[in-house]
Amino acid sequence: MPALPLILGPDPILRKKSLPVEVVTDDTKKNIQDMLDTLYEHRAVGLGANMVGILEQIIVVDLQQEGKKSPLVCINPIITWQSDTKTTQEEASLCFPGISAEITRPDAVHVRYLDLEGKDQSLDAEGFLATVIQHEMDYLQGKTYLDHLSKIKRDILIKKMQKQLRNHSCGDPGCDHDHH
Repeated sequence: MPALPLILGPDPILRKKSLPVEVVTDDTKKNIQDMLDTLYEHRAVGLGANMVGILEQIIVVDLQQEGKKSPLVCINPIITWQSDTKTTQEEASLCFPGISAEITRPDAVHVRYLDLEGKDQSLDAEGFLATVIQHEMDYLQGKTYLDHLSKIKRDILIKKMQKQLRNHSCGDPGCDHDHH
């Protein structure tokens, strides 16, 4: 299946709220497979549907621990609980190449969602997995990790990214993005 083109920030689609998936159809499953292909092609750990121009409440996550693929697909994810304990981690996004920032989020979450078969599921996630899930779910609400920063810090990072893109480099030595 083909990888989907990434939407680069600050594209307005990243500010749009995704719509709930009413029924998991073959088209939904195809979009999810394409999202997973995109995730793996870019060696990422998470992808929200908005990031590839799909305005549906879908996230795909795969931490690929020990190099093994173990995809988590969450359709219509909802956080029903979050810990009072916070953690700060360096976050980045395929949609904002070459920049990153330290973001503080709850260290653990409980998520309810539908799986590929449209069945109700739930998951307790903590640490890095909880961070990735929250990061991707932000996209579904029209937010990005940069929205957790002050306007000044956000503007500085966006300008840095845009300058790197103009120079056809995102600053990542392992990057294979086409910056033209």
